Amino acid sequence: MNSSPEDRRSVRVGLAYDERMCLHATPDGESHPENPERIRAIWRKLEAEGIPDRCILLKIKEAEDAIIASVHTRNHIKLIRNISSKEFDSRRLRIASKLNSIYFNEGSSKAAYLAAGTVIEATENVANGNLDSAIAVVRPPGHHAEANEAMGFCLFNNVAIAASYLLNERAELGIRRILIVDWDVHHGNGTQNMFYSDPRVLYFSVHRFDFGSFYPAGSDGSHCMIGEDQGVGYNINVPWEHGQCGDADYLAVWDHILIPVAEAYNPDIILISAGFDAAMGDPLGGCCVTPYGYSVMLKRLMKFSDGKIVLALEGGYNLNSLANSVFACAITLLEGSPIVGNFEGRPFESTWRVINEVRNELKTYWPVFSIDLPEEILIANVKRYPIQAGINSSSDSDVEKDLENSNAINFSSNNDVGDLILPLSKLKVDDGDFGELSPLRSQQNQPAPSEAYENPKEVTTETCNDLFHWRSSLSKVDVWYGSYGSNMWKPRFLCYIEGGKVEGMRKPCRGAMDKTPPKDISWKSVPHRLFFARSYTDTWGHGGVAFLNPQSSINDKSYMRIYRITLEQFNDLLIQENVTTEHFESPLVDSRDIEFLVKSSFMSVESIKGGWYSNILYLGEQDGIPILTMTCSVSDVEKFKSGELPVCAPPKAYENTLLKGLLEGTELSSEEAIGYLKDAAARNL
Repeated sequence: MNSSPEDRRSVRVGLAYDERMCLHATPDGESHPENPERIRAIWRKLEAEGIPDRCILLKIKEAEDAIIASVHTRNHIKLIRNISSKEFDSRRLRIASKLNSIYFNEGSSKAAYLAAGTVIEATENVANGNLDSAIAVVRPPGHHAEANEAMGFCLFNNVAIAASYLLNERAELGIRRILIVDWDVHHGNGTQNMFYSDPRVLYFSVHRFDFGSFYPAGSDGSHCMIGEDQGVGYNINVPWEHGQCGDADYLAVWDHILIPVAEAYNPDIILISAGFDAAMGDPLGGCCVTPYGYSVMLKRLMKFSDGKIVLALEGGYNLNSLANSVFACAITLLEGSPIVGNFEGRPFESTWRVINEVRNELKTYWPVFSIDLPEEILIANVKRYPIQAGINSSSDSDVEKDLENSNAINFSSNNDVGDLILPLSKLKVDDGDFGELSPLRSQQNQPAPSEAYENPKEVTTETCNDLFHWRSSLSKVDVWYGSYGSNMWKPRFLCYIEGGKVEGMRKPCRGAMDKTPPKDISWKSVPHRLFFARSYTDTWGHGGVAFLNPQSSINDKSYMRIYRITLEQFNDLLIQENVTTEHFESPLVDSRDIEFLVKSSFMSVESIKGGWYSNILYLGEQDGIPILTMTCSVSDVEKFKSGELPVCAPPKAYENTLLKGLLEGTELSSEEAIGYLKDAAARNL
């Protein structure tokens, strides 16, 4: 901070802020983490430190619809443009309630257009050389906003709009490759989806994932999501397994993933989705990054793209840590070096595991990852996480989009950030309806913002101990899991145990907490009818998936591959198959339930009632060990028969996986296996 006046003039750092973005606020004045004080606190800190005097202040203007339309649909633009008008006064709350973690008021439209316009202005001035770098202090944030949907406090996807503008509207500036670094603690699902097939944008996100249960929940933030078509390899997710990750963890990722791939990619400009909710003390993030850590991460990126970097504010809900972190980044851009500081500690053991998983997933596309990390690094630089609080959640494998729900409670043992880290999906306004909303993201029956944010359910260390007591107990009990669908193919089944995906799957599984492979594998036939029903799954696309009629008949015969696993693993499999991100303090199925199953043959699991595979069947024993499988309820079968629920042939990728599974056994020839599946798809229930 002792640079000369000449040095200060030679570095052209843009700074953008507009008080009008504070017009966006909760309609009833209730407290909410994403509030106007966020950017006011930043601006007060920067002014107190004299930062605006050292920067070039940018003139702010609203984004144009034509530019926003490069990443958002017309319907979405129309909604955001008109939502603050008087004609929407009576509907505004109902519309917001249909969206995931969104509120609207009379100032929302103005703020959203200004936020997008500010990031465009900052990005364009850095790209054309008028500025060396820039900071856009904006709200509402943007990286969760999908093409046709506002979500996660985000209305327009500010960074995505700016990136698309450079690539598609300002080609003369010579920007051919854009690196988007998203260090917000939440995964930027919207940004990822907008550029998932586009190699001109390398999207990198480091975020809490908690095995898919941390907001925005689901599998989008998995390390397996690496892009598709021409964009394969250009989407990089680094998903933390838990909270408490700090400077050492983030810088390990910089050293072993981001910096090597940035050197290979050689971006023309870097856009940072600069959320500061991974900062120490943030009420939503539960991580421990310091202002010094952010300044070092930024400094290490400044050697690329001739220092052309734009920081656009995303999250960050502790006003002190937010303001201090933005200030640290401003000093780093102005003075060319990080703020004074140091960090202690080592990365978590899980950090190295995640780093290795990411590198292995991407090494086909980035040869720099083909070199294994030195063993001495993995041994010497590791600390253990005291409580593995993340529980495995839905794989999205066999459930339609309209059943996906993100109501997980995620917790950290770090008392500095509180006992409970609420997902953004808990922060809602009243129920209602509006137009063409995506069923995947719509949320129902959520508490109002103040209810969810100020009165969280306490999750204690005793709760954690209870959680892992049942896991320890059930890890000693073996069962046979009977698979009659895609899990007959062993590599597909192992996705539920180890995590990941295989050929034909559109979305990955999270995996079980215990990743031990099955102890034994066998085959069995059962007197139950195999059929295909439903019409869409996130994993396989359009088409039906396999079910067994829970009622047996001597006239039916279905083939089943059985895996000997623990009852703990069976519970994790049950959770994934039924697409729930709920944390369970007790098992869904325990030893007493098996005793009941032996007597009654099947049992509905009440805590996941409504899931497609919530009905557990007992199919006898093998080697004195019970055989269990899961299928639909008897009432669902009646709905399939009546046409209330669709019966549908399987999609090709799913059918091929079933064939692979059947042919791994010796029960059927290729012709017989094909005939078996076609008969199951064609025969009426």
